[in-house]
Amino acid sequence: MIHIAQPHVAQIDWDGWVAPLNQYALSTGLAVSAWDAQGRRTVGPLVSSRTTRFLGTGTLWNESGAGAEFEREIVAAVVDSGAPAPDRMFHGMRVSSLPLTQSGKVYGVLVFGWCFRDFTSPLECERIAKLSGLSGQALWNEVRLEAPVSDARMATYTALLATLAGSFDRQREIIDELNRVSRARDLFLATVSHEMRTPLAALSMRVELMLRTVQDLPPAIEAGLTAMRLHVRQEAGMVDDLIDAARTLTGHMSIVPADVALGRIVRDAVSTIEPAAHEKGIAFSVAPADFGDGITLAADASRLQQVIWNLLLNAIKFTPDGGAIRVAIRDSAGHVEIDIADSGQGIAAEDLPHVFGAFTLQTSGNATGLGLGLYIARRIVELHGGTLTVDSAGTNRGTTFTIRVPRGRDGAIE
Repeated sequence: MIHIAQPHVAQIDWDGWVAPLNQYALSTGLAVSAWDAQGRRTVGPLVSSRTTRFLGTGTLWNESGAGAEFEREIVAAVVDSGAPAPDRMFHGMRVSSLPLTQSGKVYGVLVFGWCFRDFTSPLECERIAKLSGLSGQALWNEVRLEAPVSDARMATYTALLATLAGSFDRQREIIDELNRVSRARDLFLATVSHEMRTPLAALSMRVELMLRTVQDLPPAIEAGLTAMRLHVRQEAGMVDDLIDAARTLTGHMSIVPADVALGRIVRDAVSTIEPAAHEKGIAFSVAPADFGDGITLAADASRLQQVIWNLLLNAIKFTPDGGAIRVAIRDSAGHVEIDIADSGQGIAAEDLPHVFGAFTLQTSGNATGLGLGLYIARRIVELHGGTLTVDSAGTNRGTTFTIRVPRGRDGAIE
């Protein structure tokens, strides 16, 4: 057995090669196999011509067959040089090769051909048949019914396979690079988000401490500290959004469902934003009046409250002074639906498909935030086995978001 050095490359999905190589074999009539860099056949031999199909019934390409050993020698030469080996002859049959590369390293070799370049003789067929455990006369009967593959035709077939392999390998490299960039981005986002949270928490605590304990602060300093407290809270909110987005992107966001009363969740979310609504003179209504106290569902209360709070905050942000916001709760067919409708600036039809994208910002009225709130909200609802949808009649005609989640634990995903 020939030892072949192994280059360090990512895991290869050899199954992906089967379909294109099989199509190549059918189109050209050549036999083709794929080998890894350690000298193991991973695909094939794939055959379609009368001659190669007949050879496949013998021992030629068995693990210890003469043809398999011949191909291993070719693979070793290609891996060692990093270039196609010169065509080699196996008792008159031409065998060619092409290296498979990833990031500049050879991770495998395509071995193809097993065809005669000109009309052969019964004697050569007898030699090949003897090495394959077949009848020489039977092999000759198959070979003489097929035309040989000329140098020009073989050059065309080789160029075709090179194009196929190059395209396949470039696609694989692009996918690997995209995955690498994605992993690096997600790790960076998660790490930086956590590193930012600690100093913000310390700053918030010290500002709050000064406002509560220092007596007779000059008005200008008190106003400055109050503004600083607001800005720190805004920054902390954005960091929390970054952390949630990082968890979503890396698949680490989860929920812990428990039996909870919907009324408490809605009340807690509404109480948080009511002062902001009153400040803008926005008419706020909830139906039914009991906030859904009679509805119990399996949900992560804090996460579902986060969704409702985010939608209500957006509604206030994009609704002008004197506008209206309506929350409607419906319980039917094992699901709970919550509509949050406003009379605000609305969403243009062409923008609706992009509302839930990450880092999607409204073009007006959004002086703060990263555009992650709706992206995170939809993921939280999906983790509950539900859906979050949006509808708008157009610009300045209001917006309605609809949360739909199952009541029972069967729909919840941990």
